[in-house]
Amino acid sequence: MSRRCQVTGKGVLTGNNVSHANNRSRRRFLPNLQEASLLSEILSAPIRMRVSTQGLRTIEHNGGLDAFLLGTPNRKLTPEALVIKRRLQRAQAKRQAA
Repeated sequence: MSRRCQVTGKGVLTGNNVSHANNRSRRRFLPNLQEASLLSEILSAPIRMRVSTQGLRTIEHNGGLDAFLLGTPNRKLTPEALVIKRRLQRAQAKRQAA
C-alpha cells in the first residue's frame, strides 16, 4: 500500500538529517495519513479512504465527500478518487431517472 493521500495526492518526501557537526544522512518525511470512513449521502454508505489530515480538512471545507468529488475537476483528482466520483455520478443519474 503506497503512502499517498487519495484526495490531495501528497506522498513521501526525502531530505537530510543534519547533526550538530553538520553531518548529513538521508531521511524520509512521511505524510500524516489516516484511514477514514467518510459518509457518502448519494450512496448512503461509508467509503473507506486513506487520506492525509489536510485532505480531511479539504473535504470538510467543501461540504463533505460528495460535494468535494463532484465539484473538483477530474484532472485534479487521484485515480482512486476518480473511481469513487464515477460511482457517485452513476448513483446520482440513477436517482434522477427514477
